[in-house]
Amino acid sequence: MKFSKLLVLILSSFLILQGCGSGTKHEVTPTPVAPADPQSIVDVATANGSFTTLIAALEATGLDTTLSDMDSKFTVFAPTDDAFALLGQEVIDALLADTDTLSDILTYHVISGEVDSTVAISSAGSLVEMVNGDSIGLSWDGDNLLVNTATVILVDVAADNGVIHVIDAVLTPPVDKGTPTMNIVDTAVAAGDFGTLVTALQAAGLDATLADETQSFTVFAPTDAAFAMIDPETLDLLIADTDALSSVLLQHVVSGEVNSVTAYTFNGFAATTLSGANIPVVINTELDTLTFGGATVQTTDIYTTNGIIHVIDTVVVADVELPTPPASIVDVAVSNGSFTTLVAALQATGLDTVLDDPESTFTVFAPTDAAFAL
Repeated sequence: MKFSKLLVLILSSFLILQGCGSGTKHEVTPTPVAPADPQSIVDVATANGSFTTLIAALEATGLDTTLSDMDSKFTVFAPTDDAFALLGQEVIDALLADTDTLSDILTYHVISGEVDSTVAISSAGSLVEMVNGDSIGLSWDGDNLLVNTATVILVDVAADNGVIHVIDAVLTPPVDKGTPTMNIVDTAVAAGDFGTLVTALQAAGLDATLADETQSFTVFAPTDAAFAMIDPETLDLLIADTDALSSVLLQHVVSGEVNSVTAYTFNGFAATTLSGANIPVVINTELDTLTFGGATVQTTDIYTTNGIIHVIDTVVVADVELPTPPASIVDVAVSNGSFTTLVAALQATGLDTVLDDPESTFTVFAPTDAAFAL
């Protein structure tokens, strides 16, 4: 009985093995996976959550439809909500109500075609045309790519119709050149904030040069307030010293027209001025401002018939040696610091005025503070 059961078991196993070796295939059919929906630039920005103001602006202008077009490719330098917040809510509300201006600003953030970070970085130091027809200036600051004065804080956020690079400030399109009617000097006179500059140009005989409409120049123009930072006596001596004055003035002038966007591409380098001096051009990334020789550019791109004026807040002296007013005996004693008791005594007696007289000469045996202390 046990033998019969064993025989049946062996025969059954043999038949099963024979069936497995008969060439019949037993395949598992995979569960189909639905392809992911294509993600446009707008989809990616919306899903991110850090671009709500940008999305609202795109929707207000209808540009969300453009950047959702899967048959086109775009590169967007996308300001975050924090970047828009720097403008202030009043400005944002005004822009949302002025869709023409807003469209110009938004399309100034878009390149037609896909430009990844590798290409963008290799383009540092050059201009790139944007969808609105204006150009941006790319430059390199340490480990950061700059777009005009804005810093790229994240690169290569991929979408199926392009790429997003995230920036920390909203870009402002450059002003249109228009049709200027006055040359550089006449424009400075009419502005009313450059009286000292015009006087200095006239004293150095450079007013005729910068009024020449057969030439073109870019002037980084110090305001009256900038000149007022120089000691008045030193300024008078400078205006009287035409050689030193010319050197100072000409290092504020660059040959040809250099608008602000082109100047951004000089970041980290120096501009050669008409004086022959090389003046450093640096973008202050904390303040998103351009500096020229350490002076902050307050207003850019004032177009004239023979060039461009950029307004700066400091006179760029650089390595020019300014004339110094003659120092009297009292001046020397005060600056030395070891004759405070003597100076106090002179002032108490009115003798400081006598020893300040530039028309007279004196020899003083001056006791130090230590001598008076005895």
